[in-house]
Amino acid sequence: MGIQVHRIVILGGGTAGWMCAAAFSRLLRAPGYSVRLIESDDIGTVGVGEATLPHIKDFNDQLGINEAAFMRATQATFKLGIEFRGWGASGAYVHPFGAFGQDWAGIGFHHYWRRARKAGIPVGALEDYSIAIAAARAYRFDFPTEDANSLRSHYAYAYHFDAALYARFMRDFATGRGVRRTEGRVIDVRLAAESGDIASLVMQSGEVVEGDLFIDCSGFAGVLIDKALKTGWEDWSAWLPCDRAWAVPSMRSEAAQAHRLSSVGRLPLPEVGMTSGITPYTRSTAREAGWQWRIPLQHRTGNGYVFSSAFIDEGRVMESLLSDLDAPALADPKLLRFKTGRRRESWRRNCIAIGLASGFLEPLESTSLYLIQAAITQALKLLSAGPVDDRMRREFNRAIDLEYQRVRDFLILHYHANIRKGEPLWDYTRAMAVPDSLTHSIELFRRRGYVQSYTDGLFSPPSWIAVFNGQDLSPQGYDRMAEVAPLDLVVEKLADLRERIAQAVAAMPTHDATIDLYCRAAEQEMAL
Repeated sequence: MGIQVHRIVILGGGTAGWMCAAAFSRLLRAPGYSVRLIESDDIGTVGVGEATLPHIKDFNDQLGINEAAFMRATQATFKLGIEFRGWGASGAYVHPFGAFGQDWAGIGFHHYWRRARKAGIPVGALEDYSIAIAAARAYRFDFPTEDANSLRSHYAYAYHFDAALYARFMRDFATGRGVRRTEGRVIDVRLAAESGDIASLVMQSGEVVEGDLFIDCSGFAGVLIDKALKTGWEDWSAWLPCDRAWAVPSMRSEAAQAHRLSSVGRLPLPEVGMTSGITPYTRSTAREAGWQWRIPLQHRTGNGYVFSSAFIDEGRVMESLLSDLDAPALADPKLLRFKTGRRRESWRRNCIAIGLASGFLEPLESTSLYLIQAAITQALKLLSAGPVDDRMRREFNRAIDLEYQRVRDFLILHYHANIRKGEPLWDYTRAMAVPDSLTHSIELFRRRGYVQSYTDGLFSPPSWIAVFNGQDLSPQGYDRMAEVAPLDLVVEKLADLRERIAQAVAAMPTHDATIDLYCRAAEQEMAL
């Protein structure tokens, strides 16, 4: 017989804790639930994540959050994808939040494109058939439409925002719906003698906080899931060896950035009047022993250098990061230490670990908030079903393990498929043995351009195609079903699609104009 959950206790604030509190307070419909969050202002949060995936919009929409108000409060900008510089031979490519072209007769678009290329027809790059990439490179943004016949239904968007401001926004949302916040430190975790479940938390003040279900959002410390329940850790650092990051905010300087972009890779000069625009994409630049991020917000730019301490000295990385900023730094760089991997169980006994307490996968594809969201969504689904029993725990762990594994494989692909020869980190990751699941995915694509499509898990075929193609992993062939249509018709359709994308993007407002009209933060907020 299962345990009925009435009292939910969340340990830890930050983004993970307050996203949990907000979701539980809004979406747990059954009567009798109480949600209490314990956090200490003396314990800092990592606070690096400022780039997201489109799924965060679904999360906010579920909570009934007004998008424009949220964006103003968090200094947010729009994001159409992630640009990768120096990872592939072409110089720069974009992983877009949207499809490449349009599938015809049930056959993936990239097969038709590859057929035309193999026939020696100059049909351009695969990126030319993505409206999300075209808009990103033109510094333009408009909201997608729900009309399936429109090209503007073929992309989605995410956000860049200030993670600390987002946590504050979620805190106000949650406390406004009855979540009780307790300030202070937990000095002891008491376990029930018979079951081994967590019975209560002992505060430094002497208060004893009892609960039925405990959510561990205590970050890397894993106070409940690991220190108390001894869950253990599965180490993935052999595949993802980066274990440090320097992070630093800088002033916004889009004019300097536009000038730099014009001289790198395939990126064109921005159009007239757009040189001071905010780029609607995250940038990831491969560096000597890792990669550097650039995330544009309304009030500042987030920067950082993720690296492996086994291959480079911390001091050299900090100097390199500061010398490569496109505007003056606003604070001293902050060093973050981490290890890639996950807990062996995300739900153990009556404790669910969410966020960094559950696991860590480096921010290369902006997956941290998604993994928080996925855990919250899965927990809500199971908690709403009634009393908690072992079957629910097993199902939760199965689903979350799969999420982590598929994100892990996608991140490893970036490193394993690199072309940066002569640099120790990159030589190591290119030569290393990778998980069998990733080897399978790579071989399927190498042979005939086949990309797996799965129901559970984050990244869909266009994401894998973007990285495979962007990092020059070319298939030997293509789906022969793409030969059913006459080649001249295929070429005609390709040309028509490129023209329609160009017209659609030209009709979009600039990214800055959309922000100005929709969600520009007030001047006093911009000064934060």
